[in-house]
Amino acid sequence: MGRVQDNIAIVTGGAVGIGRAAAQHLAHEGAAVAITDLNEEEGEATAAQIRDAGGSAQFYSHDVTEEDDWKRVVDAVTRDIGPPTVLVNNAGIYLIKALEETTVEEWRRLMDVNVTGVFLGMKHVVPAMREAGQGSIINLSSVAGLVGSARHVCYGASKGAVRTMTKDAAIELADAGIRVNSVHPAYVDTGMADYGAEMNDVSKDELDAMHPIGFMGQPDDVAYAVVYLASTESRFVTGAELVLDGGYTAQ
Repeated sequence: MGRVQDNIAIVTGGAVGIGRAAAQHLAHEGAAVAITDLNEEEGEATAAQIRDAGGSAQFYSHDVTEEDDWKRVVDAVTRDIGPPTVLVNNAGIYLIKALEETTVEEWRRLMDVNVTGVFLGMKHVVPAMREAGQGSIINLSSVAGLVGSARHVCYGASKGAVRTMTKDAAIELADAGIRVNSVHPAYVDTGMADYGAEMNDVSKDELDAMHPIGFMGQPDDVAYAVVYLASTESRFVTGAELVLDGGYTAQ
C-alpha cells in the first residue's frame, strides 16, 4: 500500500469494468479518487465500496464529450478533494461494424467519446498539474490502435488517435514534470468483451484462444498497469505505449 499516497486521481468511466478496477486499486494504494461516469448508480456504488474498504472516493456525474462538464468536474474535484495529480482517461465506447455500413453519426459519436473526451481531459487537468510541478496522465487506448482488424475502422481510428495524442502531449508536457502514457489492452473480460463475442459470433472460450497466453485479461490486470504509471516507479516512463495483450500483437 501507499504507492500513490497523497495523489488525487480522476478516473473517467470509473463506474464499471476497467475504470472501476483502476479506481479501486488507486484508492488501495493511497490515492484520493474522483470517479466520473454517466452511470450514476454504479458510480456511486463503486465510490461507496471504496470508502467501505477504507479508501477515499467520490463520484461525479460527467459527460466526457462536453467541455463545460470537464470544467465543472475539475473545479469540483479541486474544491472537494484537491488539485488532480493523476488522470486516467478510461471512458470509451466500442463499435464493430463494416466500413460501408457505418453512419457518420456513429463515427462522430465514437470520436466524441474516445478522442475528444481524452483531449478535453488532458486540456483541463494540465493547469493544476503544471502548478504542482508533476502529474501522470494515463490514456486508455487498445491493441486496435496498434494493429488492424476487420470492422474496426472507426474504433481503430479512435484508439490510434489516442496513441499519437499521448506521444505528442508527452513531449509537450515533459518539461513541466507531467508524464503521459497510453495503455493498450487486448480483450478484457468486461461488457465490451461480451459485445465483441456477440458481434463476432464467438464464445468467450474462443475469445480466450485469440490470445497466445490462452486467456483474455481481467480488469485488475489493466489496473495494475495504471497504478504503476501513476506512481513514481514509472518516473522515467513517458510517451510510452504499454501493451497488455497476452501476446495478441506478437502473432
